[in-house]
Amino acid sequence: MSTNVLRTADGWWVARDARAVRIDTKAVTTAELLADRTAVREAADSSDPGTPLADLVALSPVTTPCRVVAQMVNYRSHARDSGFTGDIPPAFFRKASGSVSGPQDSIVRPQHVKFLDYEIELGLVMGASLPVGTVVEERDLPAYVAGLVTTNDVSARDVQLTKTQFYESKSYPTFTPTGPYLALLEQEDFAHLLDLRLKLTVNGDLRQDRTLADMIVRPAQALTLLARFQALAPGDLLLTGTPGGTALKAPPKAVEKIGSLLPPAMKWKAFFKSQAKNARYLRHGDVVTGTISTPDGRIDLGEQRTPVTDAN
Repeated sequence: MSTNVLRTADGWWVARDARAVRIDTKAVTTAELLADRTAVREAADSSDPGTPLADLVALSPVTTPCRVVAQMVNYRSHARDSGFTGDIPPAFFRKASGSVSGPQDSIVRPQHVKFLDYEIELGLVMGASLPVGTVVEERDLPAYVAGLVTTNDVSARDVQLTKTQFYESKSYPTFTPTGPYLALLEQEDFAHLLDLRLKLTVNGDLRQDRTLADMIVRPAQALTLLARFQALAPGDLLLTGTPGGTALKAPPKAVEKIGSLLPPAMKWKAFFKSQAKNARYLRHGDVVTGTISTPDGRIDLGEQRTPVTDAN
């Protein structure tokens, strides 16, 4: 069974049901904690009744600075929503680690962003170095991936589309809510990854709901492709793509063809005028809730609940 680890301003904890037991460790960073698995196991096996989880304020269990890398269009349902047909070449982009925030922190919309979108994603937390050139087979995954986290790849769509700029549009502070739990996996847990179900709601309205079986490029292959050019280190984070159901969807083919004939400025003006009628984009006062778990609870990353607010 996986072990759920929680981080607070007071240190690290193992979460057990509705309570948490402090981990006796000097670790400050996620990488340091992963190197002290003995302390994690001792806390998990402790008879200490612990502290009520309700009394703790969770921080992101992935500490920064670290590398934050993400996969683009990696679920079949998202590919359909995005207007892709046929084979989709695997693609990656970077996010600033300054975008990582806690699982209860507010998502802050910058004043110039009008179209703020959500993307629930499974995050892989590296437990070992991944040198450039590494080939990762399915059986090797436990040697490189220490655990899993829930993440939300929040996106400023008007920046992303007009500038074709993923780094900026997805890297503002609070644009990667992470946690609450870092689920440290045992080797046998990896056989259950495809059973993980990602769910995201906005104000209780279910927007995204898929299992990892909908993935196009699965974790072992993703790490192999990423390692062609990018090394990773313990504590680094790979976001593995989002299912369909985001606010942004490709326009109908006929509209897209007409738009391609227009000058860029006119095309985007028309597109965002139509998007302004889309009530699914995030607004001040919305509450985004995300969960990732297997049906049997063998792996359960907890509930991420983030309100949306506007920057002052």
